[in-house]
Amino acid sequence: MVGRSWDDIKVGESASATRVCTPNDLVVFAHASGNLNPVHLPGESEQETGQAPVAPAMWCGSLFSAVLGNKLPGPGTVYQSQELHFHARVQAGEAVVATVTVREKRPGNLLVMDCRLVKEDGTLVADGTAEVNPPAVRLVTDGVVIPELTLLRRGKFSRLLQACRGIPPMPTAIAAPTDENSLGGAWEATKEGLIEPILVGPEAVIRAEAEKLGWDLSGVCIEAVASAHDAPARAVCLVHEGRAEAVMKGNIHSDEVLRHVTKADGGLRAGRRISHVFVLDIPGHEGLMLITDAAINILPDLMTKADIVQNAIDLANAIGMKEPRVGILSAVETINPAIPSTIDAAVLAKMADRGQIKGGLVDGPLAMDNAVDLEAARTKGIHSTVAGRADVLVAPNLEAGNMLAKQLVFLSQADTGGLVVGAKVPVMLTSRADDEHARLMSAALAVLYGHWRRTGHCLVPELGA
Repeated sequence: MVGRSWDDIKVGESASATRVCTPNDLVVFAHASGNLNPVHLPGESEQETGQAPVAPAMWCGSLFSAVLGNKLPGPGTVYQSQELHFHARVQAGEAVVATVTVREKRPGNLLVMDCRLVKEDGTLVADGTAEVNPPAVRLVTDGVVIPELTLLRRGKFSRLLQACRGIPPMPTAIAAPTDENSLGGAWEATKEGLIEPILVGPEAVIRAEAEKLGWDLSGVCIEAVASAHDAPARAVCLVHEGRAEAVMKGNIHSDEVLRHVTKADGGLRAGRRISHVFVLDIPGHEGLMLITDAAINILPDLMTKADIVQNAIDLANAIGMKEPRVGILSAVETINPAIPSTIDAAVLAKMADRGQIKGGLVDGPLAMDNAVDLEAARTKGIHSTVAGRADVLVAPNLEAGNMLAKQLVFLSQADTGGLVVGAKVPVMLTSRADDEHARLMSAALAVLYGHWRRTGHCLVPELGA
C-alpha cells in the first residue's frame, strides 16, 4: 500500500472498494461500537421486528475510512471531518461500493473528498464529504497483519435443541444438585422441555439453592436423602424402579456417580463397556466433533476400545451423523510395534471392515493433524475416507482424550456437551466447572440418544454429510 502526499495527488482522482455486508460484520461492529440496537443484530432483529437486520449507518460510513486509509490518499491519512447523508439501508448479504473523489486541494495539507456509497444496482446509500490530511511524505508499506477474530456461535447445538422439540420431557434423576451451576443446568433443561427433573439430595440445601435462582419448585419431585454422597445410589435406584429414564450428575465428583452406574450388581451396565463421549462445537470447524473416551476408561485394552468406538458411533448416529467418520488417534499414522496404540488402531479399522463395528467408517492409526486436516493427510500420502475429515476422534487413553477435549474448550473456545453411553440409560456426566449451557447441551444429547435407542430413529437432519 502506498500513502501519497498532498503534492502527489490531483483534483478529480478517485478510488473505490466493494464490500459485502455479512452477518459477522454486524456482530463485530456491535462489539466495537457498543451499539446493541437489535435491528442491527442477526437473530435479534428477526425476533424483535420480524425483519432482517440492517447495517448501522456508521458501518456504512466506516467504508469511506477504509478507502481513504488504504487507497486514496492511503496509509498515513488522518481524518479532520466527515459529513454524510443517508438515503437507503443495507441488509446483510448486500454488496456496496464506496468511492472517494478529490474535490479540492486546500493550503495546509488538506484534501476535500467527495464520498459516495451505492449498492450494486446503483441505489444511493450515502453521500457527503470528508476532509483529510494525507501523509506529509510518500509512505510505502508491504501491508499490515492483524489478529484474526473468532465469533463464538452455538448454531450447531441450537440445531440439536430444535430437534428435541415435541419429544416428551425425559424423567431424569439429578444426583446432588446442590449448587448454582448444577441446579441451574437442571432448571434450564426443564424450561427447555428436555427433562422432567427428579432432584435427588438433601432437600433443605436444594430448596435454598433454588430460592437463590428464583426457581419455584412447586410440582417438582424432590427425592430427599441425608447426604449428597447418598444421591448417586438413589438416582440409579430410580432408574431400576422405572421412575427415571436418565441420570444427571450434579455437584458431586464423577467417581461417585460412576461407581454406582458401573457396578456389576445393581448398576446400569447393559452388556457393553460404558464410555464417555464429548460433543464439541468448535469455532471454525464445519460440523460437530466427538471425542472419546476422556472420562471413564483410563487405559482401555483392544476390546474395550471396540466398545468405545461403537458407543461413539451410536451417539453420532443419534445426533444426525448417518455414517460418521471415526479416526483412531495415535502419535503417528503408521503402524509401529513400539507404540501399542498404533496396532490397536489398525485392528479396530479392520474390525469395522469385517462388520464387528457397525454404523460408521473407521480408520487408523491417524495422528491428530492428518485426522482433521485434509492438506496434512494429502501431504503424508494418506488415502482414506476418514483422514482429514474425521467426525469422531478416539483417543488412545483417558489422559490424551481429556487433554484434547479441554484444550478445545479452554483454548479454542469450543462449546461442549457430554454423555455417558453404553449404559441402560443416558448419563449426563458434566464437570463441576461446566456452565449451564454445557449441562443444557448434555441434556439435549441425552434426549436424542434416548429416543434413538428406543425407536432406532434419528430426529436430527444429517450433520455429517
